This record gives sequence, C-alpha cells and structure tokens, in this order.
Amino acid sequence: MAATVKANGTAADKAKILEKIPPVANPVAKEPTEIASNINYHAHYSPHFSPFKFEPEQAFYATAESVRDQLIKQWNDTYSHYHKVNPKQTYYLSMEYLQGRALTNAVGNLDLQDAYANALKQLGYALEEIAEQEKDAALGNGGLGRLASCFLDSMATLNLPAWGYGLRYRYGLFKQRMTKTGQEEIAEDWLEKFSPWEIPRHDVVFPIRFFGQVEVNPNGSRKWVGGEVLQAVAYDVPIPGYKTKNTNSLRLWEAKARADDFNLFQFNDGQYESAALLHSRAQQICAVLYPGDATEDGKLLRLKQQFFLCSASLQDIIARFKERTDGKEKTQWSAFPSKVAVQLNDTHPTLAIPELMRLLMDEECLGWDEAWDITSRTVAYTNHTVLPEALEKWSQAVMWKLLPRHMEIIEEIDKRFIKMIQSTKPDLEGKLSDLRILDNNPQKPVVRMANLCVVSAHTVNGVAQLHSDILKAELFSDYVSVWPTKFQNKTNGITPRRWLRFCNPELSHIITKWLKTDQWVNNLDLLANLRQFADNSELQGEWESAKLASKQRLANYVLQVTGVNIDPKSLFDIQIKRIHEYKRQLLNILGTVYRYKKLKEMSPEERKKTTPRTIMIGGKAFATYTNAKRIVKLVSDVGAVVNTDPEVNSFLKVVFVPNYNVSVAEVLIPGSELSQHISTAGMEASGTSNMKFALNGCLIIGTLDGANVEIREEIGEPNFFLFGAQADEVARLRKEREEGKFKPDPRFEEAKKFIRSGAFGSYDYNPLLDSLEGNSGFGRGDYFLVGYDFPSYMDAQERVDLAYKDRKKWTKMSILSTAGSGKFSSDRTIAQYAKEIWKINESPVP
Repeated sequence: MAATVKANGTAADKAKILEKIPPVANPVAKEPTEIASNINYHAHYSPHFSPFKFEPEQAFYATAESVRDQLIKQWNDTYSHYHKVNPKQTYYLSMEYLQGRALTNAVGNLDLQDAYANALKQLGYALEEIAEQEKDAALGNGGLGRLASCFLDSMATLNLPAWGYGLRYRYGLFKQRMTKTGQEEIAEDWLEKFSPWEIPRHDVVFPIRFFGQVEVNPNGSRKWVGGEVLQAVAYDVPIPGYKTKNTNSLRLWEAKARADDFNLFQFNDGQYESAALLHSRAQQICAVLYPGDATEDGKLLRLKQQFFLCSASLQDIIARFKERTDGKEKTQWSAFPSKVAVQLNDTHPTLAIPELMRLLMDEECLGWDEAWDITSRTVAYTNHTVLPEALEKWSQAVMWKLLPRHMEIIEEIDKRFIKMIQSTKPDLEGKLSDLRILDNNPQKPVVRMANLCVVSAHTVNGVAQLHSDILKAELFSDYVSVWPTKFQNKTNGITPRRWLRFCNPELSHIITKWLKTDQWVNNLDLLANLRQFADNSELQGEWESAKLASKQRLANYVLQVTGVNIDPKSLFDIQIKRIHEYKRQLLNILGTVYRYKKLKEMSPEERKKTTPRTIMIGGKAFATYTNAKRIVKLVSDVGAVVNTDPEVNSFLKVVFVPNYNVSVAEVLIPGSELSQHISTAGMEASGTSNMKFALNGCLIIGTLDGANVEIREEIGEPNFFLFGAQADEVARLRKEREEGKFKPDPRFEEAKKFIRSGAFGSYDYNPLLDSLEGNSGFGRGDYFLVGYDFPSYMDAQERVDLAYKDRKKWTKMSILSTAGSGKFSSDRTIAQYAKEIWKINESPVP
C-alpha cells in the first residue's frame, strides 16, 4: 500500500486517478470499486475545498463522508426500530467523552476495513495515511471521558437502546505544547475546519434559562422567569456497534443565542460588544472543557456548563418520551421510569435531579410526591472518586444567583431527607450535619453534590471492587445503613475493538490464529484459552515479533514528535495518564533519577550487565495545578540530560511524550512492555489504562489500588510487580508521619539531593521536593506516601530488570496478561449496568 501512495504521489497523478473512477453516489457500497466511486462522488459533490484538489486531507473528508453514508442508513434504521418497539432506553450524561479518531473505528465496526483499504488503494492512498489526517475530537480529558466512550461502543455492540449526552467543546481542555519552560497550553483545533461525523439537528432546539427569579402563582404553583435565555442546539455523532446493525447516538449540545438577541440599535450606535452580549455569553458555554474556576465568573461558567448539559438533555428526554406515549397524562408519567433510565457519570450532571423535578412540577404540573417518585426511580449515579476535592461542592450563593428555582427544590429535598432520618433512623441524627445535602457553615455555605446524588438516586455504584468497598465502608457508610441495597459495584471495562483489535493488528491476528476464531473481539472471555499455549515456543516467537513491530512503530512516533531516538530492543516502560500527585509520576521520575545516578557511578563493564530501559511519561497537567506542571518540567529536564549523556544513553532514555490523547495511546499501549500504575493505595477509583496495557500483553508494576487489585487476581499474582502500602494502612502511615516516626530510605534522600544539586538544570525544584519534606502542614508531609513506598518501588523495579533478562519467562508472563484480561471488557460492564441498574434489554435491529 505504501508503494501505491509513493507511485501516485503528485497532485497531477491524483487528478488522473480520479478521472478514471466515476463519481457515483452509492451510500451503502460494500465492494471496493463502488466505495471508491462513492468517495470520489463526495470529493466532487460534497466539496469543502477548492475544486480539483485530492490531497490527503481532502481524501480523508471524502472518505469519512462515504463511511458516514453507511452510518446514517444504519442510524435511521435503528431509530425507526426503537420508535416502533418503544423499549426502555438509557440516557448517559457525561461532561466528557474521549472518542479518539472515528474513521478506523467505524470501518472496523462496520466490517469494511479491507474494502475501504482496497478502495483507497485504487485512489492512490493507504487507509493508514488517510486515517492519520483525522484530529481527535477534543471532548474530554482523562479516564472519565474515555470510559464514557468505551461504554457507548459497548452499548451499540450489545444492541442496547441507549444515548450519550455531552457538550460540543470547541477548544477542548487544551493542546499541550512542550517548551523550555515546561508545559504550554494552547487551544485544540479539532473544529477549526469541521467534523465530518457530526450532524446538526436544527429541529432539536431547547431554551436554557439562567439567573432570573421564581414567580408564585395564585394556585401556589411556581414558575422560573426572567434572566437570560440561550438555545441548546443538538449535534449528533453516530456510534456504530461491532458487526451489528445497531447504530446509536452521542448527542452533543451547542449553545447559541437567537437573532432577536442581537441588538441592532446598539450595534449601529457603535456599541458592538454590548449589542452581541448574549451571543458572546453563548459562545463561552461550549468554548472550553473545565474552564478555570478561581474567580466568581469562572465558577458561574462551570455551573452554567453543567446545567446547560442537564437541562437540554432532560428536555430532550421528556420530549422523546411524550412523542412515544399515547397522551393519557396520568398513565404517561407513571410509566416514565419504566421507559427512561438516566445515568449520571460522576457529580458533574447532578443538576439533572432538581431539573427533572422542576420540569415535572412546573412544566408538566405534577405534584411533589409524584415528581419525586419518578425522579428517584429514574436517576442512577456513578461515583468516580474518593478524593475530597473532586467531590463537588457548589457555593449556595452562586447557586441561588444562577438557579434560584433549583435551590428551592434542593432545599426541599434536604428538608424531607432530614425529616425521614429523624423519623426512621434517630441513631443517625447526630451525623445529619455531614449527611444532609446543604452544608450551612456560615463561613462557606455549600451544596454537596455527591450527597444530593446519593439521597436522590435509586442506585449508586463504584467502578472497581476496592473502590466500591471504600465507598460503602467509609465515604457513604452511614447512607448504607439507611439504604443497604442502593450501593453496587460495576468494575470498569474497555472496548476490545479500539484497544486491541484495531490498534494492535499484529497481536490480534496471532490471537485469532491460536484461538481459531475472531469471536474474542466481542466475547473477551475467550482469551482465557490462550493460557494453554503460554509455554509454546512457536506462539512465544510470534508474540515477540508482534511486540517488536509495535515497539518499532512507537519508536518511529517518538522520533517524529520529540526528535529522540529510542532503541526498540530496550525495555519500553510507560506511564501515561493525567498528571496528578496521587498518580505519583513523581515517584516514577525520582526512581528514574536514582537509576541514572547509579548508572553514572558504574564502570562501562557494569553498565553492560544492566537491563537497558526507555522510560516514557505522558499526560496533561491542569493549567492551574502548579505542582503537576513542575512534575512535567522535571521529567522533561531529566530527559534532556540523560538522553544526551554518551556514557549512559545506550542504557537509559527518558522521554516526555507530548499532548497525550487517545490516538497517542493507540501507538504507545501496543508498544509497551512495562506499565506503571503506581497511585497511592485507595486513591485511584479504578483506572482503565491499566486494563488496556494488560490486554496488550504489557506487564504492570503497581500498587493494590483501583482495578489493579482485580487485574492481579485475573492474570495471576506472579505476573504482576506489586509494591507499596495497602489502602487500609494509609491513614495509620499518615498519622505516623505527623508524629515524626517516618525514616526515609537512603536511596530516596539520594535521588532528591541529586535533583537539588542542579544536575538537571537551574529550574528551582525546591517547592516540588518540599511537598515530600516535613511531617505536616499545607503542601508538606508527603501526603501521597512517595517516600514510604519508594524502597519497595525500587525493589520491584529490580525484579522487573531481572525478569526481563529471561525472555522466555517474560513472554510467557505477557501472554498470561492478555489471557487474563477477559473480565475487563466494557461489554461485560455494560451488560451488568443494563441488567442490574437500568433494567433495559437488547433491541437488535432486524
């Protein structure tokens, strides 16, 4: 294929090829020649560029539109089927979706990968080259958004009637650029031109109100009026299932103001900004994911975003429910929970609870009791964190200002909850100040969003067994005594389509060959059958070749984006995730610094006996998170020194991989051999990148945290490099630290001292390293136990070095890692949500 691209490389050649292929519309083409004609048709008749251009970018858009034709046909069939059958449907509300590129995924799920590859070959291109033209949709940041996207893939693959709802962020979180001063944030440009996958639904528009006041009518009913009103416009993105006709929807909301809101008089009077004030405010809502909230305006904007998502989605859900019912109002509303399941992905969409109550009471004229019964039987909540700062608390003053009617409703929910506890659980009365929704602390009165979710939802779930156990035993323990059956565990999962079948074709081919079936792609438990071949030298040889091909691809990518040459024969050691102190990238780089110092002290002969290693770290630090940005800078500075040190750089390389996103992960994960999941025990709810690495035959060094616990159980304890304190020891260890009982390991002190010596440049790392010093105090006292876990971490790394030298043993461990990953399919997770929380059934398109 690559040869074809080169042979037909010039614009003139491309034009000649296009002339030979008739531009004929064929939306459901399956044969390569027909597909090539359909792509050419879009190049001619769905033009977005000047005529006669068919460079890679134009070829991508034409190809995407050809694939979209197929998806629209399946989409329409799916929704006509759902409308006819009228099943109960799930609506998944999430502030983030990390979709990644859609082209490879879509042609793979449609089972048209070879057909499109051959069609593009006829047009002078390779599918891989065209896929590279696509920009990742900038709709998320980390694991929360990627999980939501894996879930959408599984919902469609399992033929479940389900929708995703999110916001259409124009500039995403940010694009990460590395400079001499560290991380720089610039706006994402994924919508600079347009996305070929989204379809604007100009007929799906809902009014969203902010500010204003509550009007009380003579009959006692209440109405929210005044303030400012924006419009939510729907953009739909198709979500195809794997080898199924069902194609579901991700509906993204865009904020707009109407033409009536543009003040022509002011504009003609030269007051340009005030004339378009509402238009400007509308643009702010979907401009950026997680805008800075240090100011009052920042807080208001974040709250606006959350309410905008909730209100638009619920108005849409209610409109679709009313469309499908027979119009008998009383039976209609009592049937709502038997037709609608709403899942809140973390606390960001919590406002769906008071908004559903408001819509039912103020717009549909239901009484409180009926509205509450419907809401509490419709809404379920997934908790994703035990970190106090991530459990959202909103200022009551800000809430009253922006959403006065919702605050009235929240007050009433709180009041009724208190009354219920007093009458049914008098033993908990002393704890009501912690359990209630409103924290009326006069210094800082807030609304506790997690408490509102727990009180209102019919089900609350954690995302890994350890996390769910901590929720029940600690964070929500008193609620458990009130509602013992409300709490469940749903261990996260990942889609095996994107995270093995499509991103690692060599390994996928080997798995299919040895299992004698490709059914593992949607029945991941079949991977367990690889265990019987783990010692087979033929499989081990093929497995190593596949890994080397992925490592070579990764080495090429690293050279392209960083200019650093890395050796595919060295151990590829990778940590890619959001930069956060609890995820402990600092532990990783301190261990790396110690490794470098020891290599420097060795003789050339001693160095030759070591295990050469390439350490790669990637991830974005939130723009205002100073210590996280210092960690990024430290990794970058260590790499700059190590990689140019001629004595050591054959044995150690350190690379910061910039602008980590889904597409970057699809290159890094298949090429990895060791992956670090080293958070402080009890602080990572689950993690899903650990599952992706394990699935691709990468071994894990990690703590007993999140899903690491279950991964280790599934793949076998000897195949996991375990270290560190356990979750139930952490509180005691922090207390001992405060009491001055901690004795640091000499290696830990040596690594810190080496950084402070200026070995990695003149940047002042003292504020970062000071967080590891002292016994207590703000930003001190090593809250995340880096120092305590350092010695066992270094010992585990020595075990890694030793194991890697035994190639047969390492490859066997790698095979067993993949073989033990069957449990971690998002198909399993979603089947459990469907059965145990949403109570929805498959609804396959005939």
